[in-house]
Amino acid sequence: MKVLSFLILALFFWCFPQTDKLKPFHLSGYTQGTTYHITYYAKDSLVNQGEIEYILAGIDSSLSVYKPYSLISKFNASDRAVKADRHVKAVVNKSKEVFEKTGGIFDITIQPLVEAWGFGAKAGNDIPDSAAVGRLMNCVGMEKLHLSKDSLVKDSRCLQIDVNGIAQGYSVDILASYLERRGIRNYLVEIGGEIRIKGRRQPDGGLMSVGVEGPADDFNPEPLQKILYVGDGAITTSGNYRKYYQKGNRKISHLIDARTGYPIQNELISVTLWAKDAITADGYDNALMGMGLENAIAFTSRQKNLEAYLIYHKPDGSVADTASAGFYKLMKKDRY
Repeated sequence: MKVLSFLILALFFWCFPQTDKLKPFHLSGYTQGTTYHITYYAKDSLVNQGEIEYILAGIDSSLSVYKPYSLISKFNASDRAVKADRHVKAVVNKSKEVFEKTGGIFDITIQPLVEAWGFGAKAGNDIPDSAAVGRLMNCVGMEKLHLSKDSLVKDSRCLQIDVNGIAQGYSVDILASYLERRGIRNYLVEIGGEIRIKGRRQPDGGLMSVGVEGPADDFNPEPLQKILYVGDGAITTSGNYRKYYQKGNRKISHLIDARTGYPIQNELISVTLWAKDAITADGYDNALMGMGLENAIAFTSRQKNLEAYLIYHKPDGSVADTASAGFYKLMKKDRY
């Protein structure tokens, strides 16, 4: 009887396949001036696009310098302070950490300089001269920005902040946390190329793959590309080869060095980072761009849970790349 029961049960599962396998669900749309894409694996649909866009709209209401009603826009227009919500607190606290660890290369009080160099919401048409840069530098400095209880406070009225260099990574983490609260354990979240991954593809169980691409040049007509295989963590990229403009013979990058007030100019073309979360990777990728190749490699080697891939110009103008030992491991599909 037991054997017969077993055979009947086996026949049932063969004729009527199990429906508890995880299936892929895809969500995509527009946010923060770019696109977002989410893939998650679950038995049934657990999160819909309306929920995602509600969360993203809430983040915009706090952190967008392009929304006049946002908390940051109100802070930038204020004389002294505004009440900070959880988004502002989280991003400012992380920004202060990155500022301190990088010796001031990453500085969210750079907004007046971003505008002056033509990359802000109120961009001008002319590049600033040295006198204008000097005046604006009086308005820059994380030491002039404070979180006091529930308020974000500035010491100088002209101080303004721009968190675009870290907000997308933070937004990715917020969406990832939401998916996990809904019981999702295998997912990929991407906003504007900033990515957070957890778990594996289903049903094959393979590691999720991410392509990292750099620019082509006269020496290398095909872009450099690496494929990463990620089981957990975040991948973000900062580069100067997409967002820039030409002024005469000068190439003006959107990456501004807060220590000098001028656009960053060094041999680095792009920096791609792996970290445990996207806000960390997104904050440090800009900072490493400002360090230059040698200092960026040295800085990464001293950090735990931070791995880097760097594309740069060699002295002859050709393009080359290098990476930390931990980043090379991400390129090995069969490492575990």
